[in-house]
Amino acid sequence: MTEIRVLIADDQAAVREGLALLLETMSEVSVVGQAGDGLEAAALAAELAPDVVLMDLNMPRADGIAATSTILAANPDIRVVVLTTYEDDASIVGALRAGALGYLTKAATRADIERAVKAAAAGQAILDPAVQRQLLAAATGGATNTAAAAATNGAAKSPGADPETADDLSPREADVLRLIAAGHSNREIAKKLFVGEATVKSHINRIFTKTGCRDRAQAVQYAFTHGYADPGTK
Repeated sequence: MTEIRVLIADDQAAVREGLALLLETMSEVSVVGQAGDGLEAAALAAELAPDVVLMDLNMPRADGIAATSTILAANPDIRVVVLTTYEDDASIVGALRAGALGYLTKAATRADIERAVKAAAAGQAILDPAVQRQLLAAATGGATNTAAAAATNGAAKSPGADPETADDLSPREADVLRLIAAGHSNREIAKKLFVGEATVKSHINRIFTKTGCRDRAQAVQYAFTHGYADPGTK
């Protein structure tokens, strides 16, 4: 497997250095740079073109959400995994809307971080279980979603069709979307649904067309905010 090149963005030097030491102990992972704020993260991402950016949210000059948007606008092939102390709805939805493919809290273990980095490098979404519960609660009206409230007022919109328009996913497309939200690769989805990978790709293309999502990260966010994500799916 090709080595996964990681850029770390966190405003605390001790955290950056600790993460760098941790990541260097992982097989097939190397740290190519460290950034102390959002603007530096965007600049280093443009210069170094890492495979994965491990991104904090609360940073000076530009926060992690703004940095994620800037990085992915310039290079959509870079994968961003958020690693933060924040679990509020606005932070979670804001990061996913910006294009983050993973979201972990700083309670994550070494194994959690390694799994998220490697999954992101492979184009798979990984969300902290607490974050999944938070999104599901928000999607079902069990929590106050600041970002969703802003969208209602026209300040922002989540990816996908107009909320007044049914997305009209078929039952099989809904199954595929649930499995995408659970972090499964195309091969794993094909195995679970007893179909070929080409069939899975066709379903995913139709899901993107119907929901207005441009990539898997947006599809994950769509699944959680529109009630397709299944916390029991593994």
